[in-house]
Amino acid sequence: MPGPLTGIRIIDVSEVISGPLTVMILADQGADVIKVEPPKYGEESRQLANYRAGMAGMYANCNHGKRSIGIDLKKPEGLDLMYELVRGADVFVQNWRPGAAERLGVGEEDLRKRNPDIIYASISGFGDDGPYASRRGYDPIFQALSGYVAAQINPEVPIPDLVRNAVVDKATSYSLAQGITAALLARERGAGGQTVRVAMLDAGLAFFWPDGMLRHSLIDGIENPVVPGERYQLMRTADGQLVTWMGTAEQMRAGLYAVGREDLAESEGQRGRAMLEEANQIARAEAVRDGFAAMTTEEAYRRCVELEIPAAPVLTHSEVLTDPQVAHNGSIVEAEHPVYGRYRRARPAVRFSSSPFELTGAPALYGEHTEEILDELGVADEQRKSLRERGVIA
Repeated sequence: MPGPLTGIRIIDVSEVISGPLTVMILADQGADVIKVEPPKYGEESRQLANYRAGMAGMYANCNHGKRSIGIDLKKPEGLDLMYELVRGADVFVQNWRPGAAERLGVGEEDLRKRNPDIIYASISGFGDDGPYASRRGYDPIFQALSGYVAAQINPEVPIPDLVRNAVVDKATSYSLAQGITAALLARERGAGGQTVRVAMLDAGLAFFWPDGMLRHSLIDGIENPVVPGERYQLMRTADGQLVTWMGTAEQMRAGLYAVGREDLAESEGQRGRAMLEEANQIARAEAVRDGFAAMTTEEAYRRCVELEIPAAPVLTHSEVLTDPQVAHNGSIVEAEHPVYGRYRRARPAVRFSSSPFELTGAPALYGEHTEEILDELGVADEQRKSLRERGVIA
């Protein structure tokens, strides 16, 4: 069944995660995506992590449901092909450093001459201008600048650490995907084409802010002392770890019941505003910590579930694949790639009741759809031969 974005065509020249994942989200919702890749080897992530003959895990996980064509945009004939693609497109997505698209001839003004109504979507690292604008930026850099690293402190090992995956890249992807659909809706309502810009620094900070910057939100607010890590708690058990979240007074007292400390749970210091007093917080945290350390993970988890304390064992990546709720939700699906065999992917999290859609196809081989796309553009056979001989197309 057609997805909610069926009929929308997107030209994707972005690379690695932030841009490609943005566009894959939209492809999963029905958009027709043409991925224009650089000559010879294709986009950068084809050579990153688990690389095998032109396909890599990183590329596969961000590029389902796209058609691939290789075009050398540094050659005039390649640029002309791009302009032809743009004339029939709704959205153009790039994530190069500021100025790169303009130097290639595919900046906003260049494309708007060919298609005034196009949605031009641009990702930068730090912003289009400013003191850091020309710098190279990658996910760990933005984590450091937007607060994530400072927040990753285990009380037992009080050293800041990175989130060990590209959280800012992915925050950028979801921010831009939403921005693109909003711009498409605005165009439907008469606003015309426009540019949608997202700086990774801004996306990372906006994603972190709601809970990460609580102490800096109310400028004139009064802070209560909080024992670090009482809520975001990785508990040590006798044979492993258990993650718990005790965010309400009821849950905090339940933690004490879970470890057999009814005496402390029912004391005056663990009721009302007295629970916020630092000494009482520390007493509670120490009792719960010591109690769980004496239990097995299985026993501690069972007690938490019985007392309705949010908790989960720390699953290995292999265990995630077989978790009962993950399996029930159908969150991970398997499919067949025509060249590389069976592979897994995460099912799109958004599910529509009135416009459900089929999972998008396997990630494309480099230049797999060149002939198909040239057919759509009406490029004659002799011209194709000439373009291929001169290295303009893959």
